[in-house]
Amino acid sequence: MDCSTIKKTLGIALLSMISVSSFAQDIIARQAPSDRRLKDVHNVKLANTVTSIANLENPAADIYTDWTDAVSRCGGNCPANYKIDLRGFHMPTPSRKVTSPFGPRWGRQHSGLDIKVYIGDTIRSAFDGKVRICKYDGNGYGYFLVIRHPNGLETLYGHMSKQLVKAGQIVRAGEPIGLGGNTGRSTGSHLHFETRMLGQAINPAFMFDFENQDVTGDYYVLGTGAISKSATASAARSANRVEAENKAAAKQTAQKSVTHSVQAGETLSSIARQYGTTVDKLCKLNGIKSNTVIRKGQVIKCS
Repeated sequence: MDCSTIKKTLGIALLSMISVSSFAQDIIARQAPSDRRLKDVHNVKLANTVTSIANLENPAADIYTDWTDAVSRCGGNCPANYKIDLRGFHMPTPSRKVTSPFGPRWGRQHSGLDIKVYIGDTIRSAFDGKVRICKYDGNGYGYFLVIRHPNGLETLYGHMSKQLVKAGQIVRAGEPIGLGGNTGRSTGSHLHFETRMLGQAINPAFMFDFENQDVTGDYYVLGTGAISKSATASAARSANRVEAENKAAAKQTAQKSVTHSVQAGETLSSIARQYGTTVDKLCKLNGIKSNTVIRKGQVIKCS
């Protein structure tokens, strides 16, 4: 056998080996589960994303039955010993200084924690959620937000200088939602932070440790009846408030203002004597001055 024949034979053998090896590798590749696993992982990710979006469109729908623009009036039902999931949190601010705790203060209930921040500091959402309230309260919270979360909590952020989100907007944990400020009933720049369930305030310190910039645990268990008792007390307060408002309205109706139609020749002095009052009071009631000329047919408030 000459050299050329030997080379040809070896070449064919080598090609056959390469072909068999490649064929074997193709079979192994087709049998490998890596592609299937990758597809499964993709499907799981997609499913989780869809579920997450659905949860955020109507967060904690199994607990809440309404969506209002009132901070403390929320209809719903909280199961006994409800476990609030605190995982996936983000601290609303990196500030570690609590300037005022939860509880009685200056003769009234302080329903949250005051955290020292400066005007313009970034305030972030504590959890994923949906903005329920975005308002201004000049006699209280100033510029404030309430966000409802899938874990059942609602968080409130008050006294901000600016809101960066709108009512109905979905937000993620850690997303900027506002800027620190000193608006509303406030004596210095700070963040007023509340945690609520069904409108009832819960001490944020039970869940958030601002000093250590962490939550107190993965879960916080809300004790049996804690919400229902608070809700009952709140309902009683609301009923008392409504009753008081009704009484005030009735009193106001009973004390309707008395008016007088000016006759020819009458003066403020003569009208005042007629109704047992003074010219000064008539002027204040009618927004006029003592030297104002009154005319026949003019209606004057007398009480």
